[in-house]
Amino acid sequence: MSDAGIQLIVGLGNPGTQYEATRHNVGFWWVEAIALAQGESFRAEPRFLGELARVCVAGRDVRLLKPSTYMNRSGQSVVAVAHYFDIPPERILIAHDELDLPVGVTRLKQGGGHAGHNGLRDSISALGSREFWRLRIGIAHPGDRSLVTGYVLGCPSRDDEQRIRQSLEEAEHRLPELIEGQFQQAMNRLHRQG
Repeated sequence: MSDAGIQLIVGLGNPGTQYEATRHNVGFWWVEAIALAQGESFRAEPRFLGELARVCVAGRDVRLLKPSTYMNRSGQSVVAVAHYFDIPPERILIAHDELDLPVGVTRLKQGGGHAGHNGLRDSISALGSREFWRLRIGIAHPGDRSLVTGYVLGCPSRDDEQRIRQSLEEAEHRLPELIEGQFQQAMNRLHRQG
């Protein structure tokens, strides 16, 4: 068993009921599903600029975070929690919407750029590192760059939402491997889907 597993899972999204069902909030959907499955709930933590939950996976404590800042300031919340609990970037997993993947596909990767995603951009800047892990949740691309903002802030069709939630469920099954640092195994199994 590796000691380099994930200690903090961050779901990216925007706070407020008007954003709950939007594509940009699929990161929130995932951490909320994990907390629900574990019988835990999020609590507002003003000092961390977010909502935090604690779950036990594979016999280890893992913190779940939903920043309560808007997407483009997510890094402030991520870095506050990481510093307080002394969690290095490579033990953080950030779940976010991904335009470059089809609906219903999730992919795991470590490092890389932000590809124009404001939540990732701010997290990289705040942490001073790109070495955190990402769960890239496919929402597909609207086809034209000028349509992206309205698209990510819009709600998926019922069919697309169902496919996204199924892919999140598959990713949830990989949690024990992620917590234990078995990243290659998690990737192999997750990437076999879709």
